[in-house]
Amino acid sequence: MSTVIVGGGPGGAAAAIWLARGGAHPLLLERDAVVTEKVCGEFLAADAAQRLDALGLDLAALGAVPIRRAIFAAGGWQAEMRLPFAAWGLPRATLDAALLEAARAAGAEVVLGMHVRDAAQKGHLWRVRLDSGEAIETPSLVLATGKHELRGLRRSAQHGAIGVKVPLRGPVPEAAILLLVCEGGYAGLQHRPDGGANLCAALDPRAPGVTEAARSSTALMAHVARGSALAERVLAGLTPTIQRPLTIAGVPYGHVERGCNAFRVGDQASVIPSFCGDGVAMALASGEVAAMAAIHGIAPRRFQAEWATRIKSGMRLASWISGLTGHSPRLLVAGIAAAPRVAAFVAQRTRLG
Repeated sequence: MSTVIVGGGPGGAAAAIWLARGGAHPLLLERDAVVTEKVCGEFLAADAAQRLDALGLDLAALGAVPIRRAIFAAGGWQAEMRLPFAAWGLPRATLDAALLEAARAAGAEVVLGMHVRDAAQKGHLWRVRLDSGEAIETPSLVLATGKHELRGLRRSAQHGAIGVKVPLRGPVPEAAILLLVCEGGYAGLQHRPDGGANLCAALDPRAPGVTEAARSSTALMAHVARGSALAERVLAGLTPTIQRPLTIAGVPYGHVERGCNAFRVGDQASVIPSFCGDGVAMALASGEVAAMAAIHGIAPRRFQAEWATRIKSGMRLASWISGLTGHSPRLLVAGIAAAPRVAAFVAQRTRLG
């Protein structure tokens, strides 16, 4: 019986590729029948690029847009820094499709449009039930459902921010990512390969205006625009391509899962604050490490504990920065402007992938 992977995002696809290369014959089940956009900022730093290269993917060939600067804004304050690493922007639909194709080429069985209802452990086997009523038994389960929960295997942290995303048309500063503080959180704005922009925000659902922002693309843009002079100026020249943003609730930023009999990867294992932009790299890394653990007979709980230890210091720093962004955003922007080398050092320390 092969390892079953539930979820076809970066973590699940990376696990499938490494398992297949290791001589296993993994079965990857993805609920979406076609690859779609996800609520994700789509920022890829050098650690993500290195792991994608090891998987046989070339960011330039996929059309990724280079990002070399970060611009921070809160109220009338603004600061800019050159990123201490190479970075790119690439739509998740493009990235996920390429990774799933690489998984097939490596020898994994990839099934799209297969919705998993739940999973439960019975003795030494996992029983994975599908919506069709069929059940699959496997000795090893990789949980790669991203920010979504699977019945029977919910993460211990269930409450958190709302993730919101909307693609936009119009010009944005090229080679830069804009990090825009607003009521209840912050948003990232970056150039897309199609010439438009991607606006993705992490917001506290209790903050004023957030409920409306999660329901309407124009309301989201207005909400972010009120947060800074830069956001107001840049967003004035952009228009949403969809009326209602892509949203997901209860995202537990900063959470690290520490114990489970399944191999949790990606956001199921750890959720770095989106402000740091290393989620995809961490998903790729955790997928690889989980695959190696499964191949060498390392128990999932040991893998989970070692992963938690590996990212502990970086996650603590990332959570602290995210908290500072929420409570003292102008202090953060002023600090970046006054000490860009320190900011660059911190950016390096939050590369956990």
